[in-house]
Amino acid sequence: MRWFVSTAGVTVNSGFTDVLLLLAIAVVLVWAFRKVKLPAILAYLTAGIIAGPDVMEWIADPDEYHFVAELGIVLLLFSLGLEFSLPKMIAMRGQVFGLGAGQVVICTTLFALLAVYFVDDWVSAFIIGCTLALSSTAVVIKQLGESSQLTSKKGQMTVAVLLFQDIAVVPMLIVIPLLASNNDISMWESLGYALLKGTGVVLVLMAIGKWVLPHVFREIAKLRTDELFVLATLLVALVAGGMTHLFGLSMALGAFLAGMMLGESKYKHQLEADIRPFRDILMGLFFITVGMQLDLDVFVANIHWIIGVVLGVGIVKLLIIRTLAVLMGERKEDAWGSGLMLFQMGEFGFVLASLALSFKLFDQTTASILVGVGVFGMALTPLVIQRCKSFVSYIISPISQLDEENLPHPTNEHSRVLILGFGRVGQTIARFLSNEGIDYLAIDHDAKRVQEAVAGGQKVFFGNAIRRDILKAVHADEAELIIISFADDERALDVLKAIRNLNDHAEIIVRSRDDMRLKAMMEAGATQVVPDTLEASLMLVSQILSRSGVPIRKILSRLDHARRSHYGDMHGFYPGETTDMDPEKLDRLQFLHAVSLPRNAYACGKKLIELGLDDLNLQIKSVRRGEEEFTEVHGDFELMNDDIVLLSGGPRAIEAGESYLLNG
Repeated sequence: MRWFVSTAGVTVNSGFTDVLLLLAIAVVLVWAFRKVKLPAILAYLTAGIIAGPDVMEWIADPDEYHFVAELGIVLLLFSLGLEFSLPKMIAMRGQVFGLGAGQVVICTTLFALLAVYFVDDWVSAFIIGCTLALSSTAVVIKQLGESSQLTSKKGQMTVAVLLFQDIAVVPMLIVIPLLASNNDISMWESLGYALLKGTGVVLVLMAIGKWVLPHVFREIAKLRTDELFVLATLLVALVAGGMTHLFGLSMALGAFLAGMMLGESKYKHQLEADIRPFRDILMGLFFITVGMQLDLDVFVANIHWIIGVVLGVGIVKLLIIRTLAVLMGERKEDAWGSGLMLFQMGEFGFVLASLALSFKLFDQTTASILVGVGVFGMALTPLVIQRCKSFVSYIISPISQLDEENLPHPTNEHSRVLILGFGRVGQTIARFLSNEGIDYLAIDHDAKRVQEAVAGGQKVFFGNAIRRDILKAVHADEAELIIISFADDERALDVLKAIRNLNDHAEIIVRSRDDMRLKAMMEAGATQVVPDTLEASLMLVSQILSRSGVPIRKILSRLDHARRSHYGDMHGFYPGETTDMDPEKLDRLQFLHAVSLPRNAYACGKKLIELGLDDLNLQIKSVRRGEEEFTEVHGDFELMNDDIVLLSGGPRAIEAGESYLLNG
C-alpha cells in the first residue's frame, strides 16, 4: 500500500482513500442505476471504469484488490452450492440436461470455431466460446421475477438453462488453469489427474459435511450467537476453497462443494442470509476490478465489433435454444421467448475472462472486448425481458401470426357471466354453468386452446384480458359476475384492477394459488378470492369431518365461516426444510413460530399492549401456559415465565419479534 503525509503532518494511508472513493462512487451509481431499473452489476462495472487507470486514475493498480475481489467469487459459488437442489434438478432433468446441456455444448463449440479465425489460438478460442455461451443468472432471474414471468413456461425453461450453465462453470474453472499449464503431460492426462484429485477432495468434503459440520452448526445454533454463526459460515467456505486450492484446483470449486453439502441441512436459509451481505459487497468489488480492466481506447476503437458480437451471439443463442426447445416438444412462443431472454453474456463470463487474463491466456484487447460485450448485453437485458412478448410476436413466423388473426376475437359480445381464462378451471366452471342453463362468455390468450374450444362448440374468444379494448368488446363494464380463473396471481391482480376501472358494481371472483396476494386482491376490488391451497384444505377437512360423524350442516357452517372471514384462521403455517424460500416471495409468506419465554426473557411480566407487537407486523395466535392454552389474547394479557407464544407473520418479522420478546 502507498502512504503519503498530509499538510497537517499526519501520515495517511492512501489505500484508505482509494477504498473510500470506490465506496462513494459505488453507492451513488448503484442508487442511480436502480432508479432507472438497471442491474447493480452495471453500476459496479461503471464504477470500476471511472476509478480505473483510463478515467480518474484513482486506482492505478487493480491487482492490489484482486485477492479480496476473488473472495467474492468464492462466496458467490458458495451461495450457488446452497441453492443447488438435487431433487429439483431431478424433476427438471429433461430441460436441465437436455435443453441446458445442448445449449452450452453447441454454443461453446460454435463460438470457439468462430473465434479461432480472429484470435488464431485454439486455447483462447475455447475460452471465448465458454465465456459467450454463458448467460447472466443474476440479471435474468431478477428481471423474470420483477416482470412476473418466473413461473411461466418460458421462465421455467430459462431457469433450467441457467441452472445447467451455473453447473458448467465448475468444470470450466478447472480447465482454464490446466490450459495455462506448461507441463509435458497431455491435456487428457491432466484432466484425468484433475478428476482424480477432484474426486478425492469431493469425498473428503462430503464426509466432513455429513459427519462433522451438522454437529458443529448444531452446537453453534444452541448458543444463539449471530457473530459466531457468521464466522463459522465464512470459515467453512474459505477452508473448503483452501483445500481445493492446495490440490491445484479452483478455490471457487471448493466453495461450491461446501455450499452444496450444507444446502440440504436445516441451516441452509440462515447460512444464505448470513453470507449474502459479504457476498454482495465482495462481488461488487470483483465487478469493480473487472471494470478497471476495461481499456476504454480499445472499447471505443472496437465498439462496432462489440455491438456485432452482442447481436451475433444473441441470434445464435436464440436459434439454438428455439430449435432444441421445439424438438423437445415445447411451444414455439415459449421457445422463442426463452432464447431471447438468454441472449447476453453473464457475470460468470467476467469470471472466466478475468481468470484467463490472470493466466495470460488472453491479451488485454480481447479481455476488454469481452467485458464490453458483457456490459452492453446486460444493459439491454431488462428492456428485452420486459418487452419479450412484443419481440416474440415480431419474430414468430407469419403463418403463426395469420393463425392468431383468424381466431375469433370479441367484437360486440355480451353476457351476464364473464370467464377470464379458459384453462382447466375455467372449462369446469363453464361446464357447470351450461348444465344450469346460465349463459357465459370466455376469454383466453392461448391460441391453440381457443381453436380447440371453438371447434368443440364453446363460446370462447381470443384476447388478452388485461387490454381495455378487449374488456370493452365483451362489455365487461356491464357484466354482473366476472370470474378470473387463471392461476397467475400477478396477472390476475393486474386484470382485476383493469376491470374495476370499468366496472365498480360487478361481483368479481378471483382464483389464486395461495393466500399471499389475498389482501392485495381484496383491496383491489375482488368480491371473493379463492386460494387453491386453502380451498383444497377445506375440501379435505369436509371429507374427514363427514367420515368422522360430524353433521353435514355443521360442516357447511364451518366452511362458510372460513370463507366469509377470508380464511382468517387459516393464514400462516409452520415452515419446513422443503418450504419454498424464494426471496421474491418471502415478504408475502405468513409463518407460524413458537417462542418459549425463559425466566429472564424481556417480555415476561409485560402486557401485550406494552410490547406493541403490531408495530412489527406480528400477531399472537395463542399462548400456551402449562396445560392451558389461551386463544383469545388481547392488550391486557400479561406474559409470564415459561409461556410459549405462537407468533404469526412474515419470516423477517418473526425473527425480529422473537429477538424482541427474548432480549428487548
